[in-house]
Amino acid sequence: MKLRLLTLLVFSLSTLSFGCSSNDTEVTTPVQTIQPPTNLTGKTISYLALGDSYTIGQSVCEACRFPEQLKSNLSNSFIGTNFPLQIIAKTGWTTTNLLQAIQAENLENNFDLVTLLIGVNNQYQGQDFAIYQEEFPKLVSRSIALAKGVKSHVVVISIPDYAYTKQGEISQNQSKISKEIDQYNTFAKQYCEANKIAFVNITDITRNGLNEPNLVATDGLHPSQQAYSLFIDRMYPEIIKALQN
Repeated sequence: MKLRLLTLLVFSLSTLSFGCSSNDTEVTTPVQTIQPPTNLTGKTISYLALGDSYTIGQSVCEACRFPEQLKSNLSNSFIGTNFPLQIIAKTGWTTTNLLQAIQAENLENNFDLVTLLIGVNNQYQGQDFAIYQEEFPKLVSRSIALAKGVKSHVVVISIPDYAYTKQGEISQNQSKISKEIDQYNTFAKQYCEANKIAFVNITDITRNGLNEPNLVATDGLHPSQQAYSLFIDRMYPEIIKALQN
């Protein structure tokens, strides 16, 4: 795909406007008319989203969670290409829970795109950081295997910072939460960089949650649909690179 097309894709994404709030049941996505690359036309690109509440979209509508928004944007950008989505995520899951869930699903290693966002519940539950240090690399390796063994088809997303929500503010542990979230994200970023895995930072977006309440869902803790759309803005260039390879 030429650079000009990639630029057009990213620009078009940034102009998207979704209409559902955290209490809506559906979201309307403007149809884009971008001509898809020849190598994707008419194909089926399978997408697996792995994670926890941030992936399953706690307190937002089904179509508002980021994997569904991403699927919708890709479908509109690449007309004639099918993007079936499978989500393995649940509110409260730690890295241990996600590893167990992947094993239980007995998935085939045939996905074209895998996203991974995990770790907040390790921190929230006060687990020893060593658990994340041991299990995050295992999840990345498992993600690569599920992506047909192609590491460029895996995109890791940083952990949001819930300290900048009403619930985080009430906890009176904001600085501690942020410091520990930074520790998790630094480890994940360094691991991904060392192993040439795409890593997308969205944490700074969530740190606007107190100043911009529309970025927080009605539960006062999780990202809103609007926040998730901003996540996708950040992710999209890496997603396009993954689909190019």
